[in-house]
Parts: sequence; C-alpha cells; structure tokens
Amino acid sequence: MLWLVVAALAVRQMAVVLRQPPGERLTDLETWIGENGVLHVTGSLYDSDRFTGTPFAGLVLKPLTRMAEQSLGVAWTFGTLLLVAALGIVAARALPGPVSRRTALPAAPVAISLLMLSLPVRNALHLGQTSILPVLLVLLGCFAARGERASGVLIGLAAALQPTVLLFAVLLWLTGRRRAALTGGAAFAACTASAWAAMPGDSWTYWVHHVAGTGLGGNADSLANQSLHGALLRAGLAGPLEIALFVVLAAAVCFLGLRRAARYAADGQLLLAVAVTGCVAVAVSPTAWQHQLLWVLLAVVGRVGRRASDRPVWPVVVVLVITLPGTMLLPNMAVLFPVRDNVLLIVALAAACAVPFLPRTSEYWQRPIPTDHAAPVPARWSRIPLLPFWRRVLSRPNLLLELLLIRVVYSAYAHVRLAATAGRATAERHGRQIHSIEQWLHIDIEHWANHAVVNVGRLRGFFDHYYTTFHFIVPLTILGVLYVRRPADYRWARSTIGFATLFALVGFWLYPLAPPRLMPGLGFIDTVHGVQDFAKPDYGSLTAMTNQYAAMPSLHFGWSLWCGVVVVMLAPRTWMKALGLLHPLFTVSAIVATANHWVLDAVGGAAVVVLGFGLAYVLAGPRALWPGTVPAAAKPRDDRERSVPVPVPRSTGEATGDVTDDVVGSKQH
Repeated sequence: MLWLVVAALAVRQMAVVLRQPPGERLTDLETWIGENGVLHVTGSLYDSDRFTGTPFAGLVLKPLTRMAEQSLGVAWTFGTLLLVAALGIVAARALPGPVSRRTALPAAPVAISLLMLSLPVRNALHLGQTSILPVLLVLLGCFAARGERASGVLIGLAAALQPTVLLFAVLLWLTGRRRAALTGGAAFAACTASAWAAMPGDSWTYWVHHVAGTGLGGNADSLANQSLHGALLRAGLAGPLEIALFVVLAAAVCFLGLRRAARYAADGQLLLAVAVTGCVAVAVSPTAWQHQLLWVLLAVVGRVGRRASDRPVWPVVVVLVITLPGTMLLPNMAVLFPVRDNVLLIVALAAACAVPFLPRTSEYWQRPIPTDHAAPVPARWSRIPLLPFWRRVLSRPNLLLELLLIRVVYSAYAHVRLAATAGRATAERHGRQIHSIEQWLHIDIEHWANHAVVNVGRLRGFFDHYYTTFHFIVPLTILGVLYVRRPADYRWARSTIGFATLFALVGFWLYPLAPPRLMPGLGFIDTVHGVQDFAKPDYGSLTAMTNQYAAMPSLHFGWSLWCGVVVVMLAPRTWMKALGLLHPLFTVSAIVATANHWVLDAVGGAAVVVLGFGLAYVLAGPRALWPGTVPAAAKPRDDRERSVPVPVPRSTGEATGDVTDDVVGSKQH
C-alpha cells in the first residue's frame, strides 16, 4: 500500500509539472538549455544572473542543448523522480541499527513519499533544478560506494556541482577516512580545473568575481535564501559589518556542526552525521535557495528525548517545516515574522548545533520512558472503542508539538474553507431554501432580531464585539486551562472539537449558503461588516479573506456549544457551569442579531458538535477514568522510572465518574 502511495505521488508530481504551460514549467532548465538559454548563447554564462550553477555544471549540461525541448522536459522530470526514488532507498538502507523488520519494510516508501512532498523536491521539479543530484552523490559516496577512492570521487563530483558540499570531505577526514577525503578534494579540484580550462572567463567570474557564486540568482536578502547571509541581510545589516559577522558565525557553525557530525558518525549514526553536515552547508552557504535545502529533511532520523511522549516532537517539526510554508506554521503576527521568514534556517541551525540527539549507547535509545495510560473503562456496547490502541494518555502532550499541530490544522481548515466556494446564485438559492423552511417552522426571527438590535446602540456594539472577539478566545482559553490543570481530559476535548470542525468543513463544501446579510431584497443590516454592495459579486475585499458562504453549519455557535458542554462536564463549581452555558446563549444571539447566520445554521452547528462527541466516544471509548487513577501531572516521577503505574480499578459497575486532581487521591495512588 505504501508503494502504491509512492506511485500515486510520482504520477501526480509529473502531471503537475507537465500540465503547466511551457513558459511556466521547468523555468530554470528553459533558461539554461532553451532556445534562447545561456548555454546556447555565445559569451559568458554569467552575463546575466539567470545561471547560478558552477562552470562545471554548465559544462555538464551543455550537451543537453541538442535535445528537443518537449522530450527533454519529460525526460528531465522522469529522471528527477528516479533520482528521488534512489535517494529515498539509499537513505532508508542507511538507518542506524538495530533496525527491526517492522521499521525496515516501510522505511523506503515512507522516505520517498516524504521526499516527494517536501518543498525542496517540489521546487526542484517545478524549476528543473539539479539540486537533488549532489545529495544523492553524497549518500552514494557514504553508503553505497565500495572503497575509499569511489567515495571520494562521488563527493568530489557533488562538490563540483555545489561547492559547500566540500564540507563532507572534512567530515571524512574527521572520521578517519582520510584517503577518501583527499580523493574527494582531488576530484573537486580536477572537475573545477577542467571547467577552468574549457571556460576560463566563466570560471574567473564565478570563483573570483562572485566568490563561489555569491550574488548570482535572485536577491540575496529574499525569503528564498535560507542561509545565515540571507538572514543577516533581511535583518538590516549590510556592508563590511554584515560580511564580518557572517564569516564569524559561519566559522562557529562549521566548528560546532562538524564536531557533532563526527561524534554521531563514530557512534554509528552516519546518516545523521551526513544530515548534520548538510545542515551546516545550508547555513554557511552564501545563498541556500529552497531547492537546495533537502539536507534538512534527512535530519529527521535523529532521536531526541528520553520519554516516549517526547520522541515524535523532532520528526514532526522537521516534516512540517520542510513540507509546509512558514505562513502555515506561524500566525500572521509582526513579532513572529523573523522566525517565520527564517524557519528553515532555524531548523537547520538547530540540527547542526543545538538539538541533543541521543547516542546509540544511551539506555533510552531503544526503550524510552513509557507513557502513562489509563486502564480502559467498559462502554455500553461491546464493540466500543473501535480503535482499542487509542488508549487514554494521562500526561499532557508536548507543548511545542501541540502548538504546531493546532496552528497547522487551523491553517488547513482556513484553506479548505476558502476552497469550498460556489457561485453566488447557488448560495442565494440555498439561502432562500433555509428561509422558506424557517418560515414554515415559524422560527424566522432573524429580521426582527436584527432590526431590534440596530435600534439599540449599546446592544448592537455588544453583539458586534462578542461576534468578532470571543469566537477564538474562549475555546483556546478552555484548551489552555485543560492542558495545565486537566491533562487527562485535554486530549479528549481537543479531539472532540477537531472532529466537529471536520464535519463542519464537509457542510461548507456540500452546502454553500448565503447568510442573511448577503441575501438581497430581504432587508437585513450587516452590523459587523457594514453595508454590502450587492451590485458587486465579490462584495468588496472581504471575499479575499474568508469564504462568506461558509455559513452552514455555524462554527461560531458550534464552538461555543462545545465550550459550554466541556465546562458543564468538567467544571468543579456550579457557578462555573452556569457561566459556561452563557457563552453559547450569547453567541447564538450575536450570530442572529448581526445577520451573520440563520437560526438553522446554529442547529447545524449543534449537530456537528454532537457528531464530534459521538465520534470520539465510538473511536476511543468513554471519557471517564477508573476511580483511583491519578493523572501523571498530579504526581512526581523520576526520569529513570521504567515501570508504568497500574491504576487501581474497582468494580465495573462503579466505573462512571472522573477523578479530580486532589491530594488525597494522589497519596492513595
């Protein structure tokens, strides 16, 4: 099945590239080899900044100018995919041992799938770049070549195509493979000398005038340049000060990173050592464009964390950063722009210099400290839970991982919601259907409520503010309190709201609906967004920010009802439960009074919340814990404790309630 996924991804990637118009696909390849490309035109390769490779790369690519453009595009794309497949297979076979059969079998297809989904590979396929080849040559030199000479030659060839890869010769030297290191340096020198002999002017321009390609391509301060040099330029530094600081930082990164890489290689983690060295090369390169950042993905093989619950954090961070744009990982806040704009560089620097990867000699390498799980509570039906392995975790999840996943899920939700568009006529037709049903049921109170609120200034201001402010604040606050005070219930609550949101997306997609404020001729007043110009199909700039027809079901009311249910179920005080019920009451009043939703939209919101709680129950079983089970947050633990505490069950008939974090229960446990 995993290999079928690989095949589907390969076909999709080829289709995405080849379906694009000729002027928009393989743009870099066309710039080099096309009819008017730099390899056809007499003169220097670097008369313009269109060619960014080394003179040796130009020498290697020049014979391809004789191929027909159409056949070259197909062959180049298919060949690139073959290189990606070879890269994934070599990386999978290079995993540090001991590797179980359960890990070895899916390793290759999973590695190839991650490579195809990564931003560097997608970018290289779109542009027609050669950046995958140096990575493959290095891996072949380190893991597949027989003999020191062959290893050195492959790494030397890679360095001739991408100069910072010469750092791998230093890694070979530090790990005792000095003959391979010398051979790699000699191969690099021979390739460079051959290009110098064939193209002396171009070689002088590249190596001397541009100092190994610095300044070629796009602007060095653009977001696409994820190197220390690019980050310093984006920070506002320039001139001699920036150059001096870059040299000092690059030297420090090389020293720390290569020492760490040599240590991991000596520990038997050669693939991790290669990844760390590649991350060093990314950071210290004058320009590290997106298609050259594949080294960062290889760092996913490092193991971090002594606890089993912390073990997924580093792989998830690497995969998210290398497959998703920074705008999906971090919110659009000015204070986070420096991190968002340099997120790939930050991860590369962390892998090279900071992340404490476990050595294979560590007692936690194979057996991390296990996660505390609660004993399952019997459900009303024997087939529930449907997923018995979905066991109730007592400890809170890693905060960084939670924040990342919440942000990514919300970004995906926003993108899907925007994509679930339909024509104005369809949305208005559905709006008339809803309005007719409400008239038949005698619940069409939207017009009366809307005009009643408009005539009372303070009430209108209150509902407008409530509609725009509390939709996100209250659910996030509840999740935050549960994370800190009730970790055993946090995961359950997070899953239920996630399922409810997923069902809502299906509703947005299948039933686009115009809210009352966007229904012409019915006389509604948009109190929040102002008067809408019905003569314009897009209703102004608001359409670019959100899908205005994503109204059924109402997540404003759905999320508020989820908040009320969670507070009623978990709050220890009666007044807290009553306060929790006020939020859905105020929310349904606000969405109707501001003409942003129909009454039946709120009914739909309640329905998806019920489905969310129901699906969580069916998949994972009851929320309740065995009486006597104490969440891990309520008791101290020694990091070296190996055994998982066993809950103290009572009779099956008593397994109905939940347990509060009280001191008495902790002592009893």
